[in-house]
Amino acid sequence: MAKLELENFEDFREIEGQTLPAGDWLTVTQEMINDFAKATMDFQWIHIDIEKAEKHSPFKKPVAHGFMSLALLAKLLKDVLLVKSAKMGINYGLNKVRFPSPVLVDSQLRLICTIQKIENYGDKGLKITWNCVVELDGSDKPACVAEFISLMFE
Repeated sequence: MAKLELENFEDFREIEGQTLPAGDWLTVTQEMINDFAKATMDFQWIHIDIEKAEKHSPFKKPVAHGFMSLALLAKLLKDVLLVKSAKMGINYGLNKVRFPSPVLVDSQLRLICTIQKIENYGDKGLKITWNCVVELDGSDKPACVAEFISLMFE
């Protein structure tokens, strides 16, 4: 899908309440899972031990960390939206998060996101509440559902 590109905050405010275009599919590789394990120091075998997962996991494959699908929100959002006047963005927090379906190695994810609310933040900023669904290709249940809050500054 093509990224939605907006010139400035004024244009961005006009799409409050709308759903952004669906993002492209992103494949979750074992290398990504291993790197996330290193970054978070979560080396549970279900994530990083391929042979043990094949033998003992009910999924028969390694599973990505739940928080990995959450951590991908910033990247997935950047892939679907660009506000050209924005100088920077900051993760502000989360109101609700769920991981309805496990993400197996080599799964594909994409973002479906609605802009729930846009508020002023300081002199040159916005506080945005996003309703995010990280879809899992081939699954009726998403990998992650989150009400995500970020800040954006001009």
